[in-house]
Amino acid sequence: MDLTHDDWKRRAATLRFHGSHLIDGRSHEGNGTFTVVSPRDGRALADVADAGATEVDLAVAAARRAFDEGPWPRLAPAERGRTLLRLADLIEQRRTDLALTVSLEMGKLVTDAYHIELRALIATFRWYGELAGKLTDESPHTAPEALALVTREPTGVVGAIVPWNFPLTLAGWKVAPALAAGCTVVLKPSEKSPLSALLLARLATEAGLPPGVLNVVAGDGPVAGRALGLHPGVDVLAFTGSTAVGRHYLRYAADSNLKRVWLELGGKSPNIILPDAPDLEQAAATAAWGVFFNQGEMCTAPSRLLVHSSIAERVTEAVVERARALRVGDPLDPASEMGALAGHDHLDRVLGHVRAAVDDGARLRTGGQPLQTGTGGAYLRPTVFDRVAPDTALAREEVFGPVLSVLTFDDLDEAVALANATDYGLAAGLWTSDLSTAHRVSRALRAGTVWVNCYEEGDLTVPFGGMKQSGNGRDKSAHALEKYTELKTTWIRL
Repeated sequence: MDLTHDDWKRRAATLRFHGSHLIDGRSHEGNGTFTVVSPRDGRALADVADAGATEVDLAVAAARRAFDEGPWPRLAPAERGRTLLRLADLIEQRRTDLALTVSLEMGKLVTDAYHIELRALIATFRWYGELAGKLTDESPHTAPEALALVTREPTGVVGAIVPWNFPLTLAGWKVAPALAAGCTVVLKPSEKSPLSALLLARLATEAGLPPGVLNVVAGDGPVAGRALGLHPGVDVLAFTGSTAVGRHYLRYAADSNLKRVWLELGGKSPNIILPDAPDLEQAAATAAWGVFFNQGEMCTAPSRLLVHSSIAERVTEAVVERARALRVGDPLDPASEMGALAGHDHLDRVLGHVRAAVDDGARLRTGGQPLQTGTGGAYLRPTVFDRVAPDTALAREEVFGPVLSVLTFDDLDEAVALANATDYGLAAGLWTSDLSTAHRVSRALRAGTVWVNCYEEGDLTVPFGGMKQSGNGRDKSAHALEKYTELKTTWIRL
């Protein structure tokens, strides 16, 4: 894939979108529509069917029939895996269109969508497709007069609700293991980014997924998401999004059928740089890349840079220089290094955090202003604050944008205390050359993932998820199957 800016724009001009739900293997229009607007230039991309309680009920009913009566849960696991592998091949064939759709609907660089998001999606379906036929049950040793069997069985109907920042990657992290386990799924993408999910659903049908096994309904959280959360026909709900919305889904479970709820929520991830970091320039470069990648719209973004006071100015200045040099522009331009935020409403929220930080006494080192204001798009200069007080909103609240707060410390205990002084516990970074320090601090950090001398690295073999108010359960790895299976004990008297 080596397309120019003009190539991508020509493809965008001819791309046609699916705007209807996919329910029971068929397109479903529903009773209303909403318009998806591209944050790239403010233009309307498509009118999409708007799901209400009726459409959600139809989708759940289809998923329930497919689970209770259909072939999918009863197939040999290896056969389910072969279907997922066929889907991975179809995604590869449509990779360019899927990447372009993601870029247009949520603003990320099309090159990142192609090389990172779609690579992750394809790898996810292939990994779980290959894993499906390799899982084994247990037969514990018991007394001679009995036989015990411990089996993992698919839980049933899964409601999956995913956000707009990685619309396909996060959908894959939930859909692929759920399908591999033998569950059926109702997927609700964000109303900002439904087009890529609707295309994915049609590719799944083409791959041979039986009707009702994967249903996709588009709509907003307060209506469609609420209906899915409250639905008594849903056995498991898997959600990625904000902590505030995650609380609603726990309440929906309590108010309905006590469905299991798995949450991957917000983050305010610390990135600790010690004076003995193996390469301070690399540490600073990675800190800048991590917080500005995907426009900072990442729950794992290292948005709190904690730097030892002896190196603070050197590291901060290096990050500021990189922020100033970063080329913000059209997501379809391969020369751009940062794209558009997800919309003007989100841009306004991020700017609100910037204003509040200034009012709280933080020093604005660079950025903080909108860019490309004549394009109709939602662009923001990469932003860096230092002299950030630990008790201020910028140090504690998730901004979900390209805004970095720099805090300093004088000793290791203070660094760990600062890192853990948040309600979140999703991820953390640590830069040191001392092996003992790496182990001790990693254990002390209350985070689901700790990166040492790197950031945002890993593969599908390792689990991903949070502690504290960053959620529960794990995506990725074989551990993700724990969310979509029930353990059954069978005790047989011989």
